[in-house]
Amino acid sequence: MSAPEPNPPEIELRLWRQFLAVAETLHFGRAALRLHMTQPPLTQAIQQLERRLGTVLFERTRRSVALTPAGAALVEPVRQLLQQAAALAGRARDAAGGELGRIRLGFVSTVGFGPLPAWLRSFREAHPGIAMELREATGDVQFEAFAQRELDAGFVLHAPGIALPPPLLRLSVGVEPMLLVLPETTPRRLNTSQLLREPLVIFPRAIAPSLYDAVLAFYHRHGATPAIAQEAIQMQTIVNLVSAGLGIAFVPQSMRLLQRPGVNYRALPPALAEAAPSCETSLVWPPDAPPAVQRFVEFVRARR
Repeated sequence: MSAPEPNPPEIELRLWRQFLAVAETLHFGRAALRLHMTQPPLTQAIQQLERRLGTVLFERTRRSVALTPAGAALVEPVRQLLQQAAALAGRARDAAGGELGRIRLGFVSTVGFGPLPAWLRSFREAHPGIAMELREATGDVQFEAFAQRELDAGFVLHAPGIALPPPLLRLSVGVEPMLLVLPETTPRRLNTSQLLREPLVIFPRAIAPSLYDAVLAFYHRHGATPAIAQEAIQMQTIVNLVSAGLGIAFVPQSMRLLQRPGVNYRALPPALAEAAPSCETSLVWPPDAPPAVQRFVEFVRARR
């Protein structure tokens, strides 16, 4: 056998199909029938393949055809190659239809105490071809990641009805009241004026400015200015700091599922309940999101 062709072009799938037919039948005549062609062009095709590879693939005699070691080594890889090639059209259709792909999903910690775990489980069961890459991050971090094209969708927390940075699209998944988190030593009957003077533990304004402003506006409506004792990024950390006696805090109602010794969750007393702060969780995504993301958006829309 001569040396392989210098800089040979890529070998067409047609030649590999012809090779596999001969390798599986070990008979040029039967392989030609399987391929709906005559024997001479098949023989020429195998010879062309051998020239390109620079090695003999079949030992031929007048009575038999056998694979050489080189030919035998190619059978299974060629079979897998042809199976993968046959599946490409279906994969393309699945990807275009949103049944195949990847979603880089951001989420704020609070949504983990709500419907997110059940949604993720159900979505993965319904759409096993879509891989989910989860990233816990506050709203400001997520918006920056969207700008850098590092996220495909995300759950963010904000004051109800607030416009989000363009061009992001938004789907509200729920509005909930904010509850007080108090040290467990707090008396059952709350003196409202004293409550407004209690040190406040709150998240930095940068991570959720609309929600931060809503909490401060609540104080101002009641003629008070909060004494901010400590800032913390995660709601879980805020609850822990309240348990340490650093102050009181406002958290979404769903945070009641976080059972932390040393704290109580309470609604605002009636005298302060008017225009009490609330929060909204939204799913956000860019308008040019891939089909898999659109599939997830519609999944959430149907279940919110």
